[in-house]
Amino acid sequence: MPTTPMPVETRTEADACDDAAAVAALLRDRSVAPLFQPIVDLATGAVVAAEALARGPAGSGLERPDQLFAAAARAGRLGPVDMLCAERALECAIEAPDIPPLVFVNAEPAVLGQPVSSHLVDLLVSGLRFRVVLEYTERALSTVPAGLLRIAGMAHGMGNGIALDDVGADPMSLALLPFVDPDVIKLDMHLLRNPAAPATLEVCAAVSAAARRTGALIIAEGIETAADVDTARALGAHWGQGWHFGRPVRAADLPAPPADRTVGLRAPRPGLHQPAGSPFQVAVAGGARPADETTIRHTMERMHTIAGTRKHAVVLGSDCATVDTTVWRPYADQVTRNATYAATLCANGAGSPFPGESCLLVVTPEDAVALCHSATRGETVHTEDRDLVTAIGRVLLQRLED
Repeated sequence: MPTTPMPVETRTEADACDDAAAVAALLRDRSVAPLFQPIVDLATGAVVAAEALARGPAGSGLERPDQLFAAAARAGRLGPVDMLCAERALECAIEAPDIPPLVFVNAEPAVLGQPVSSHLVDLLVSGLRFRVVLEYTERALSTVPAGLLRIAGMAHGMGNGIALDDVGADPMSLALLPFVDPDVIKLDMHLLRNPAAPATLEVCAAVSAAARRTGALIIAEGIETAADVDTARALGAHWGQGWHFGRPVRAADLPAPPADRTVGLRAPRPGLHQPAGSPFQVAVAGGARPADETTIRHTMERMHTIAGTRKHAVVLGSDCATVDTTVWRPYADQVTRNATYAATLCANGAGSPFPGESCLLVVTPEDAVALCHSATRGETVHTEDRDLVTAIGRVLLQRLED
């Protein structure tokens, strides 16, 4: 006889209990066994890095990373599971007899605001034979900007690096690229599959320009054939990752890296992601020039033109509604309307504005413009220096609520 199906409510409750129990057991037993996939220099074929890939208990419903993190989220334990995965990645890399000079570790954007565990800190400061590259998607900056910048600052302060993953999968990744200023830019694998598409050429041109300007390295993901290697190099990639170079294996089974463990990853830049001071203070310290009414008007018009005609525009601002800057508001509203990403700190909105100050900035892959006003000093300054504008932007992003 056919079995009468259980009510949906009962089945859901049972599944939730199973998730909670399985995740609790995994955390108790620390039963995460990461695998590592080699990352190869496309010019020499040498293994230069490895990416740690989370795996739950073999043969269980938590073995695959999508299953693992979905169950952790349903059980309300995503943060602890993400932290455990990072800890186990470093533990396994430390135990490997011959690990590459760089180890990439992924982080889940949804839990970036959690404190870093004392055990993970101990691992990071234990005199590692490799540098750690923390890897995030663009979702991290758009959803938890303060958390990402805080972690990025910690990583660089410890001598490690930052990678931005899935660049090209969403317009947000190019828009927010200047603020992350990652050491490594990882091209989304769909670009490799569609190398002649106009969108691919646009993304790769912007990424290559950013890499030339900043010294970042470009990695192409999803390389499966020798032809993919040629395509990746044509798209501007320096390094590659995919089954053509090897499937994920235990850390001990990774191909041996070259005897020369020097790689081209640039030196860390402590303080870059967390500038000290208010937007106006950072602007003045960086050499922003005083702006009269004519300059302010022309700058506002330029911002409007940039946001309306350029792709991937980011608009950031802080509005304390000072009398001196009320004339900015119509321009600011127009500029914000056309942006790929926009955030304004104001008394009744998200984040925390800077008392006595107002500012507005626009950044695209081609342009960077900022105006900052201090009511206390009765002065407005202006800059189009890209590094300075992005530094002001980071000050604002730090105040956005996680």
